[in-house]
Amino acid sequence: MTANPSRASSTTLVQRAHNIRRHALRMGQVQGQGYVGQALGAADLLAVSYFHAMTYKPEDPKWEERDRFYLSIGHYAIALYAALIEAEIVPLDELETYGSDDSRLPMSGMATYTPGMEITGGSLGQGLGIAVGACLGLKRKKSASFVYNLLSDGELNEGSTWEAVMSASHWKLDNLIAIVDVNNQQADGRSSEVLAFEPIVDRWQAFGWFTQRVDGNDLDALVKAFDAARNHPAAQPRVIICDTKMGKGVPFLETREKAHFIRVDEHEWDLALNNLDEGKTV
Repeated sequence: MTANPSRASSTTLVQRAHNIRRHALRMGQVQGQGYVGQALGAADLLAVSYFHAMTYKPEDPKWEERDRFYLSIGHYAIALYAALIEAEIVPLDELETYGSDDSRLPMSGMATYTPGMEITGGSLGQGLGIAVGACLGLKRKKSASFVYNLLSDGELNEGSTWEAVMSASHWKLDNLIAIVDVNNQQADGRSSEVLAFEPIVDRWQAFGWFTQRVDGNDLDALVKAFDAARNHPAAQPRVIICDTKMGKGVPFLETREKAHFIRVDEHEWDLALNNLDEGKTV
C-alpha cells in the first residue's frame, strides 16, 4: 500500500466529496439527527485533505511518518468519520453503528474510540493549541510530517485559539496548516453576529501567518490553496480560510434556517440522498 493512496487512485475528488456527503447523510439517517449541515459543507475540504494533500497509510493509522489531521471541532465528527470511511481507515459497514452503544463512531469525536481520530475535540478552542504542541514535537524529532487542524469560525470566539495562533507564529511552525470552516453558523446564531470575525484575513496575517481565503466548496481552488500552503517557502504557519455552505449538495437543507444541528424528518433522509445523487456532477 502506498503512503499516498489518494494520489494513486483514479477516483476523482468530485466523487470523493460526493461519497463523503453520502456517508454523512447515511449516518445521520441512523440517528435521525446530527451535524449533517456542517458535514455537507465541509466535504470538499475533507476530500482535498485526504485524497490530495495528506500522506498516510489506511492500514496503519498510527504510522509515525503520517500527516496528522486534528479535528478541533468535535461536533463535526460525523464529517470526519465520513472521510475516514471513504479513506478505508474505518470499514464501511461500521457506518450503521453511528452513535450507538459500543460504536467506534460516537456522536462527538473521541480519539480513544476511532481509528484515524487524532484528538478528542468538542471543548472548542483547544485543537489549535494541541496542534502547536504536536508541531513542536515533530520538529524536535526532525519529522517531515504536517499537522492539519480544522477549526470553525465560531471557534474564533475563544481566546485560547488566538493564543495558539500567536504561539505558532512565534515558533515559526511551518509544519502547521490550519483550516477554518467559515459557514457563519453556530449554536447561538450567525457567527458574524455573535462575535464578528472580519476582517479575518487581515487578523491572521497580522499574527504572522501565511493566509489564503478560498471558496471552500470549489475543489480546484482548494487544491491550489492546499498546494500553496504545503509548499510555501517561508518559516511561518499557514492558514486556509474556507467559505462553505451549510447543507451543500442538498437544496432543501441549504435553505433550512436552523442549520447548526439538523433534525430531519424520517421521510426526508431518502429525499436528501436522492437530491444529492441527482445533483452530482463529475
